[in-house]
Amino acid sequence: MEVIRLVTGLLDENCYILKDDNNTCLLVDPGDDYHDIKDKIGDSKLLGILITHSHFDHIGALRNFLNKKSIKIYKKSNLVDGKEYEIGDFKFKAYYTPGHSADCVSFYFEEDKALFVGDFVFKGSIGRCDLPTGSSEEMAKSIKFLKETFDKDTTLYTGHYEITTLDDEIKTNPYLK
Repeated sequence: MEVIRLVTGLLDENCYILKDDNNTCLLVDPGDDYHDIKDKIGDSKLLGILITHSHFDHIGALRNFLNKKSIKIYKKSNLVDGKEYEIGDFKFKAYYTPGHSADCVSFYFEEDKALFVGDFVFKGSIGRCDLPTGSSEEMAKSIKFLKETFDKDTTLYTGHYEITTLDDEIKTNPYLK
């Protein structure tokens, strides 16, 4: 799986395009800049859109993709915690990881050891818990789940800033120590 990172919008949100060898793709968090995202998708067939949480900076371009064709959206309201999903050749599990907001979901692609965490964890930090539906108690539970569930060499594709690994965050992130 090829992962293309696009930094979009005023808040520099990370949008990801996941491409396979069959010219199909998934989109994670289409935050803004619809035309840039569409250009990077190119002639690949968009199979679905994964939403880590519904803050505006992560869904700003979503409406543009919905207007074009019927594309399935994967978000907390229609996912089962821990269930594996298959879209074309893409296989992933969805895990509820509340704390930054009540609707936070992380998407795990086991074959690639890739975890798309949105604003749950950042390089060196975590997402804010003081916004509506945020909870520091839920964040602590989600962090514990993260550390106990995934291999340390799992790549964390964050909603902002740089991509990191679970091992690096356990070693350097004060919130994961």
